[in-house]
Amino acid sequence: MTSTTSAPPAQQPKSRPGDRIFAGIAKGAGVLILVILAGVAVFLISESVPALTASPDEISGDGGLASYIGPLVFGTLLSAVIALLVATPLAVAIALFITFYAPRRLAAGLGYVVDLLAAIPSIVYGFWGIFWLAPRLVPFYRWLEENLGFLPFFVGPVSSTGRTMLTIGLVLAVMILPIVSAISREVFSQVPTLHTEAALALGATRWEMIKMAVIPYGKSGVIGGSMLGLGRALGETMAVAIILSGSAAGITWALISSANPQTIAANIALQFPESTGLAVNTLIASGLALFVITLLVNMLARWVVNRRADFSGAN
Repeated sequence: MTSTTSAPPAQQPKSRPGDRIFAGIAKGAGVLILVILAGVAVFLISESVPALTASPDEISGDGGLASYIGPLVFGTLLSAVIALLVATPLAVAIALFITFYAPRRLAAGLGYVVDLLAAIPSIVYGFWGIFWLAPRLVPFYRWLEENLGFLPFFVGPVSSTGRTMLTIGLVLAVMILPIVSAISREVFSQVPTLHTEAALALGATRWEMIKMAVIPYGKSGVIGGSMLGLGRALGETMAVAIILSGSAAGITWALISSANPQTIAANIALQFPESTGLAVNTLIASGLALFVITLLVNMLARWVVNRRADFSGAN
């Protein structure tokens, strides 16, 4: 007769003081972020109440708060979308070249140079845009007016200085390029080797391998990186303020004329030093609109990035 003995219960790992301290610090850091975010939201809402409840006659401009913030939101979204449309294809191309085409030594150096673009202060980008880029774009803008002037985006008259919404979009594209490129490189480098080698073994060229194995795997990561770059472009202040200083044309789709819509962040930076009373509350209300837009963009980026967890090699 065999006797059966039950296995001894598994012992719980002993909690050490260092583990408890580290867990408490990590939890406190997470709670602190939420507290700071809630504090910023409460401040913006409380300071925006006077502007939200004021009569339209007391708000700068005609039509009240909505007509004041509306063109700013339009200009913010327009400049950010232009930057995203220009930067995303270029960043993906750079990431693919560094990951799959460039020699190892060149790839390391080129990736470092691209990442260095994120370390350049925005005021330097502003000076570069206004003194170097803008004057050199004027002949190109005249060509756009002559050949594509039937489109609302390229309606003249062309700005003689080149300080236009399209110039802002190009400057912002350079500024968000390292963000999108870095995330895209990271995603592409994590493609399972089994996928790429299987594609090559079946006779695919390198480009066909990228199209069939790499891009489908990293698509959601590229979208998430693009959304993070969009959030960066939405909040840019100094570069836009320097290039578009003194320009406030309301809502217009013209990208190459001297009449350009202003962005929320640049408008706050330009108007805040001379504002008092209700004008300050109006600027803070526009900041609240930017806060909501940026929060929604980052939430969308997080949702897209989290979808990568559902991807598997079997899919």
